[in-house]
Amino acid sequence: MAHGGRRHRAFIGSFTAAGGPGVMTAAVHPDSGALTLLDGANHVPDPSYLVLSPDGDTLYTVSETADGAVAAYRVLGDRPELTGPPVQVGASGPTHLSLHDGHLLTANYGSGSVTAVPVRADGTLAGAPSGLLQHTGSGPHERRQRGPHAHQVQPDPSGRWIVSVDLGTDSVRVCTLDRGAPALHREIALRPGSGPRHLAFHPAGPYAYVLNELTPTVTVCRWDAENGSLKPLTETAVLRDAPAGDAYPSGIVVSPDGRFVWTATRGEDVLSAFAVEGEGLRLTGTVPCGGEWPRALTESAGFLYAANERSGNVTWFAIRPDSGLPRYDGSVEVPAASCVVFG
Repeated sequence: MAHGGRRHRAFIGSFTAAGGPGVMTAAVHPDSGALTLLDGANHVPDPSYLVLSPDGDTLYTVSETADGAVAAYRVLGDRPELTGPPVQVGASGPTHLSLHDGHLLTANYGSGSVTAVPVRADGTLAGAPSGLLQHTGSGPHERRQRGPHAHQVQPDPSGRWIVSVDLGTDSVRVCTLDRGAPALHREIALRPGSGPRHLAFHPAGPYAYVLNELTPTVTVCRWDAENGSLKPLTETAVLRDAPAGDAYPSGIVVSPDGRFVWTATRGEDVLSAFAVEGEGLRLTGTVPCGGEWPRALTESAGFLYAANERSGNVTWFAIRPDSGLPRYDGSVEVPAASCVVFG
């Protein structure tokens, strides 16, 4: 049951600069997982990534622009209502955000940094950022790794650490939140040129899975929550054969029971399914994503959802219980779709 007895809903972000509608709400059918669009709001440019408050009352979004910002919406009804003016994060191109210890954290791709914005008890944004951690470094890819490009930031399952993934420096940073400011604890180097984009934790075991964008692979790592350390173990290709053209992995999801990992890959426009086997992953197969350029991948109530940016649709898939392979079930049109979250 959704919070407060409300029906299960989805929230979809999009790129307004490419014709997207902003933030959309959708009803979720409890049996089929099908989405039905309800209403939307277009107050913030390029709300490309979203996160929902734990009580389900407030939706936060980045504004992925040169003058990067975040905003908060009340989502008690079908139309999101802005709670106040957007707050600039002091960095460019925020691509991801998460909630941690009374703060909204953003990964700022353009600036290569992580920002913390205080959140009030009622869910509204308290004002200017309380801290910013600037990443430094570069990588061997001449065009994409001239400097840092933070692509994701999230708390670890223990709630003790913040983990940020940087495509430009081929590394993952483990941080603390020190009086509202992100502070570096440890930086873990990954394979040069891999271009890490997103990380997903195993729900039970001491593992984290890093999806690499510049080489279509997943790096399996051992996560030590006591010491805040990450150790790369193995690397697995997300495609069974070499890519026919450009292939840029984008989203990664671990099943709630920890048996499967799924990834989305743009260019090839496929979803890949992996069986979790101890410290490794075994690719069980790939399926078309049902659109073009799957930017994000989400799991909810036993279904997978892909936000397909260039084809302008969100597709959903049932999951085969034996292999974890997704089975296409339906689609809804959302121009320049970039992200789907559920509440």
